[in-house]
Amino acid sequence: MSTPTESLPKDSFANVAPEPLEPAPLPLGPDNPPWHVPGAIGFWLLSVALILFMPVFFVVPYILRQEIGMEGLSGFLLTDKTAIFLQVVSTIPAHLLTLGAAWLLVTRVGKFPFLAMLGWTWDAKYNFWRSTAIAVGLYLVGISLIYFLDGPETPLNKILNSSRLTAVTVAFMATATAPLVEEIIYRGVLYSALQRAIGARLAIWIVLILFALVHVPQYLPNYGILFIILLLSTVLTIVRARTGKLLPCFIIHLVFNGVQSVLIVLEPYFRQYLPEQMRGAESAIVLASLFGVQL
Repeated sequence: MSTPTESLPKDSFANVAPEPLEPAPLPLGPDNPPWHVPGAIGFWLLSVALILFMPVFFVVPYILRQEIGMEGLSGFLLTDKTAIFLQVVSTIPAHLLTLGAAWLLVTRVGKFPFLAMLGWTWDAKYNFWRSTAIAVGLYLVGISLIYFLDGPETPLNKILNSSRLTAVTVAFMATATAPLVEEIIYRGVLYSALQRAIGARLAIWIVLILFALVHVPQYLPNYGILFIILLLSTVLTIVRARTGKLLPCFIIHLVFNGVQSVLIVLEPYFRQYLPEQMRGAESAIVLASLFGVQL
């Protein structure tokens, strides 16, 4: 006795469409990170909070010793050299804590490799030398804008001019911690999660907006420097979107900051040879992208 299947012609299954196979899941990496948008936004908020509130732990003990009344506190924080220095130097532990939080989020407490999840490798087109050339080009654009626009003084200008120690500390942070922290926050954690959820174009815009929300207010009304900030962030984010790599972004940021850090250190020695528009520590064009000093 034949079974129902045996009684059918051999080609009866020829027109039966096979069940579609489910696509293989993407491997974890910078474009498919092991964290999601809520975690990325929470990490960004934490990084901002650390920059805002870390100075309290450094400045308050000093203020208490000075017996400053509440009515004169604001002016004291903006003019006293030691108070300004303490606010600036507090950025270093804030950066270190941010890096620690980034490791916990990116690796999920050690389950995944930190650098691999961020895309810390070279791209075939954006190697070290091309990344360096982009940074130098951005710097030349920036210094040209500063020269021709000659905008008003900004809060960061006042910080740099408050004391030599503060200016050198800014130069140190601009190369030692800021490029790494900035890139991990914006092009590493934030962009990676956003581009998977909403696509690259919207992710680029959101990263730029969040970057501006943190940095732009302290540079108003100098629109020339604001333009440079947004230009730098746009180039860095587009490089990240095109390559899927974070290391070229870091090198561009590092070289861009490094040139300015050298200028901050050497500026007093060649000030007399500069055009009038370029004199003073502010001529180094230290952008808000270097770090966040909130006044």
